[in-house]
Amino acid sequence: MGSFQLEDFAAGWIGGAASVIVGHPLDTVKTRLQAGVGYGNTLSCIRMVYRRESVFGFFKGMSFPLASIAVYNAVVFGVFSNMQRFLSQHRCRELEASPSHTLSDLLLASMVAGVVSVGLGGPVDLIKIRLQMQTQPFREANLHLKPRAVALGEQPAYHGPVHCMATIVRSEGLGGLYRGAGAMLLRDVPGYCLYFIPYVFLNEWITPEACAGPSPCAVWLAGGMAGAISWGTATPMDVVKSRLQADGVYVSKYKGVLDCISQSYRKEGLKVFFRGITVNAVRGFPMSAAMFLGYELSLQAIRRDHTVTDP
Repeated sequence: MGSFQLEDFAAGWIGGAASVIVGHPLDTVKTRLQAGVGYGNTLSCIRMVYRRESVFGFFKGMSFPLASIAVYNAVVFGVFSNMQRFLSQHRCRELEASPSHTLSDLLLASMVAGVVSVGLGGPVDLIKIRLQMQTQPFREANLHLKPRAVALGEQPAYHGPVHCMATIVRSEGLGGLYRGAGAMLLRDVPGYCLYFIPYVFLNEWITPEACAGPSPCAVWLAGGMAGAISWGTATPMDVVKSRLQADGVYVSKYKGVLDCISQSYRKEGLKVFFRGITVNAVRGFPMSAAMFLGYELSLQAIRRDHTVTDP
């Protein structure tokens, strides 16, 4: 088990890269819908993005999360797996000898993974969203900006992920990279609980007892359903997080999580917190299915090679 961390890193990179490629186009649509600027519904958003920016508009901001997903995804999956194993060993159980999982172990491991994910993923998510949002149609949004802000809004605010990061640090300090971290924490801690726990139990439920391990089909189905459940239920705080992180591209409107919730509710009602829930649930299925399938298959392949070379 000494090479477990390296195995997890490699498997996490493959699974994470697959999920980014599969899920990013709908993630762009989700982010722009939730920010509440210039778009009506999902179909009108897709048509507008395609008409104005072609198919490449759906992949805006993808390079940074794709490049950084190796570290992020490996750490999240590594923390979850290692925490779960630690709890199992602490209770005098060997994880390899018993495929059963206790809910308390899964719950605690998921919560720790959620906290760690915010520390690593906050800046990545912020830069991704800033790049996705910088072509918003501010004139149509009727934001009553000053002439200078409108003029700036006609040009891209950032030239790429590195320039975006440098601009944020220069204008907002290092703390600016964690804008929306509170909302992200409130989203990811319960979100990862509803991500890993359904996956583990659905996987065990689908897989026959006679089988040594889950089939690719079982992994795909369990991972997809877990992703749809997690992203669907996380939508309200995801809306708040997206608005806080998109805030500041051209103008700042929100003072914090509570102010964002208050302003959003006052202007658009309760339904605003469920904006993008369909896109989230639909996007969550293939994205998470690709994530878990890539992770599990690559992990099995790596461990099989280790078994052959070092019996």
